[in-house]
Amino acid sequence: MTFDIIGFDEGQALLDWNDLGAALTKAHTLPKAEIADTLLYRGKDTLLSRAAWIDGLGLATKAATIFPDNPAQGKPVVNGAVNLFSDDTGELEALVDFHLVTKWKTAGDSLLAAKHLARPDSRNILIIGAGTVGRSLREAYGAGFSDVSFTVWNRTPEGAQKMAAEYPDTRAVDDLEAAVRVADIVTSATMATEPLIMGDWLQAGQHIDLIGAYRPDMREVDDVAMQRTRLFVDSRDTTINHIGELMMPIASGAISPEDVIADFYDLATGIFARNDDSEITLFKNGGGAHLDLMVSRYILDAWRGQ
Repeated sequence: MTFDIIGFDEGQALLDWNDLGAALTKAHTLPKAEIADTLLYRGKDTLLSRAAWIDGLGLATKAATIFPDNPAQGKPVVNGAVNLFSDDTGELEALVDFHLVTKWKTAGDSLLAAKHLARPDSRNILIIGAGTVGRSLREAYGAGFSDVSFTVWNRTPEGAQKMAAEYPDTRAVDDLEAAVRVADIVTSATMATEPLIMGDWLQAGQHIDLIGAYRPDMREVDDVAMQRTRLFVDSRDTTINHIGELMMPIASGAISPEDVIADFYDLATGIFARNDDSEITLFKNGGGAHLDLMVSRYILDAWRGQ
């Protein structure tokens, strides 16, 4: 058996954020993915195993370890491996660098939603969290929106300042509330377990993009934010009953599952969209295994087509 091995640098050079959005949109016209997730915990540490099968696209398995204390040792928070299998024979087609898939899946997911939900004239984008994902968001949003400026907030101001120095038209801010109030798009990628974005701060016409919460005990916004916004997700199946961002406000009665208007499988229907320039849209990026499969297939196609 032979298979392709795609490293980060080699794969990265072949990819385009807007092309990825088109590939994700097309993939969501295929039969709905069969997915299975398992989570194992040891205190703050997590093992997340994800599998997906999409008829016509193939199969993928991804195992991710999330160790929040790793940066103190100079190591990435997230590590793992991705395997892509043939839909026809089940044979291993590619071993794709985990960090490459995760980067493009996570930020590409959010960018695709923002292209449908944010105002086209959005010019001020706030990134909350100056880690690896925050930098991916800076790249993705910078490619997807023109004539924009970025602000970055981080729990440690030094982290925001370091990230801002790496990119043009990007500056660090210290006052999170003030930054949220003036942003057109707020994209948040933190490890928060308690809300850090308050609904009372939100302004008409904004788009809120939430990435950080991936466990049932995690969330980045409060109940008021969930109640004031029109809610969208990438997949109902991987968010509503799995992620604290939705589970907690549903449990408290602040919202109901029916308040989620659409997911990416509704893209073709036109309901995954902003209605007018005054409403506030909120997207929860769940990043399920089906998206790992879609992105891995996009990467392999780009690899073989070079």
